[in-house]
Amino acid sequence: MIDNLIQILESFGFPVMRQGSLPQNQKYPATFITYWNNDEYGQAYYDNTTASVIYDFAVNVYSTVPNTAYSTLDSIRIALLQNGWIITDRGFDVASDEITHIGRGLETQYMQMLE
Repeated sequence: MIDNLIQILESFGFPVMRQGSLPQNQKYPATFITYWNNDEYGQAYYDNTTASVIYDFAVNVYSTVPNTAYSTLDSIRIALLQNGWIITDRGFDVASDEITHIGRGLETQYMQMLE
C-alpha cells in the first residue's frame, strides 16, 4: 500500500518523504509532502486467517505559502478518495520545525482484502 500512497502523493510535483526523514543539515523545500504509517491491523478474520487489513497513514503538507498547504492537501484528499482510500477528516494543522513553514495534515486508511 505504501507504493500506491507514494505514487499518488508524487503526482502533485512536490518532494515526498517519510515524516522526520529530512536530514538536519538539509534545508526544507518551499513545499513538500510527508507520510507516516500509523498502523496496520487485521480487520476481519475467518478460519484463523486474516481476511482484510487496514493501512492507516498520516499525510502532511508543509509550505512557506499557507494557501499552497491548504489547497494541496484538499487536492490530495480528493485524489486519495478517487483511488479507494478512506478519509475521515478534512484536514488539521500540524506543527512545523521551521517558523517559515506551516503544516496541514489528514488521516487516511486503505482496506485491502487478502486472499
